[in-house]
Amino acid sequence: MALAACAHSPPDTLAGRIWDARAERYIAPEELFQRAAQSRHVLLGETHDNAEHHRLQLRMLEALAARGETRVLAMEQFDSERQAALEAARATGAGAERLADAAQFERKGWNWPLYKPLVEFALAHGWPLAGANLSRTDARTVVADPMRSGLAPPSPALLAGLERDIVEGHCGAAPPAARLAGMVEAQRARDARMAAVLAAQRTGTVLIAGIGHVRRDRAVPVYLGSSDVLSVGFLEVQEGKRAPRDYFDGFATPASFDYAWFTSRAEREDPCKGM
Repeated sequence: MALAACAHSPPDTLAGRIWDARAERYIAPEELFQRAAQSRHVLLGETHDNAEHHRLQLRMLEALAARGETRVLAMEQFDSERQAALEAARATGAGAERLADAAQFERKGWNWPLYKPLVEFALAHGWPLAGANLSRTDARTVVADPMRSGLAPPSPALLAGLERDIVEGHCGAAPPAARLAGMVEAQRARDARMAAVLAAQRTGTVLIAGIGHVRRDRAVPVYLGSSDVLSVGFLEVQEGKRAPRDYFDGFATPASFDYAWFTSRAEREDPCKGM
């Protein structure tokens, strides 16, 4: 949401370009695809309502498939507790629509038309699908009682970063301290669940998730316990920010993503308007 705060579309000087955060240089898509093919876990971080992000995710999947790869497609949009229903529906030859129904996909909240092509890709190419998310019920339980996460206490830096993310995501309005602590722990629990789902797979994976979940410095990679991870953050270009380094501010650092793939902005109302 921090990236979505401005309602005006900036010049697309960076849109379409890919920045290698470690090498500090632009690269061509083919180089990124090759690096992805060499990585066990590929994490693709989106802004959920940006159709361009989903188009580029599909482009990555197609590039991997063209190299003869079959991976597990793990998605934040499916709860891990619905995995058995997901697999049962697929065993009957269900198409994307029936499969989404069986897995209780929240069509309104997740904007199903943006995700349907990804599910159809998995079905067409024989890629297993994995529900990666913690259910809302379980997340609410953790918010109410942070100890229910079962996670070790976060480092001060991790805690501060997640608190800042949540406050910025609420347009600068900090929740009461107890609720903020619960929301931080629920976010950590989601990241840990996604990491556990990826780690349990016997083959390579691709994770489709919100950009905050693919951060190397405080999200899924922290809990994955594997160095063989490639994180791609799809970043919407913003007014006044004309170089990749301009985006490493309060939202992210050069250590947050291996690659930043810049895109145009989605048309949306200012989420903080009227607050």
